[in-house]
Amino acid sequence: MNKIVAKRHFSERVVCLEVEAPLIARSRRPGHFVIVIVDDKGERIPLTIADSDIERGTITLVVQAVGESSAKICSLNEGDYLRDVVGPLGQATHIEKVGTVVCCGGGVGVAPLLPIIRAFKEAGNRVVSVLAARTRELIILEEQVAKYSDEVIIMTDDGSYGQKGLITAGVEQVIQREPVAQVVTIGPAIMMKFVALLTKKYEVPTIASLNTIMVDGTGMCGACRVTVDGKTKFVCVDGPEFDAHKVDFDEMMMRLRAYN
Repeated sequence: MNKIVAKRHFSERVVCLEVEAPLIARSRRPGHFVIVIVDDKGERIPLTIADSDIERGTITLVVQAVGESSAKICSLNEGDYLRDVVGPLGQATHIEKVGTVVCCGGGVGVAPLLPIIRAFKEAGNRVVSVLAARTRELIILEEQVAKYSDEVIIMTDDGSYGQKGLITAGVEQVIQREPVAQVVTIGPAIMMKFVALLTKKYEVPTIASLNTIMVDGTGMCGACRVTVDGKTKFVCVDGPEFDAHKVDFDEMMMRLRAYN
């Protein structure tokens, strides 16, 4: 059982939870995720760790209410408990000093992007963060991202905040004005697909953190399989991050529609 020690709302359907998990807090790295089960009847929900506090023994999770189990997690309050939090799982992000890194996140994808932004900045890189959402109310963690970024570009579909347009427009602005050593993208599959198409055109190495359907989180069930460079990979153990230019996003999106 893992106690929720703090909760805040980002929007009507997105909440930020600080959860007691001291062992995970000590061992997690940027890119790692956990599997959460809310109660005895809950599904296994994969959630990337947005932050951790070793002294408090807590991890931070951002949850969007989509199905029954995620909605139930979002309905919990401070003092309530999650039945299981298992992790850290997956492969950590490879961090090194490379130059200018563009980190682009869409919607709740900004949450798992935050520790990656911080790690690249602490490694001595110039970090430009591009955040995107449909409207101003759906932009999350802007202040925290700005703390570890040399520049933050905001893109909204309706133009209610920052610049009007898609995330690819913001990324292309940076690529056209200065040398970019690497791009990292996290968000909806369709967004990552078009970021990958853009950066491939400019021959900029790009990493995508994939958000496939996941069940056990240990590579046994095969639910999270994707095709990368023509080979089958499992997001839970081989990922969640892959070379975005080699991911078959069309196949991945087809599989994501399985439960629609």
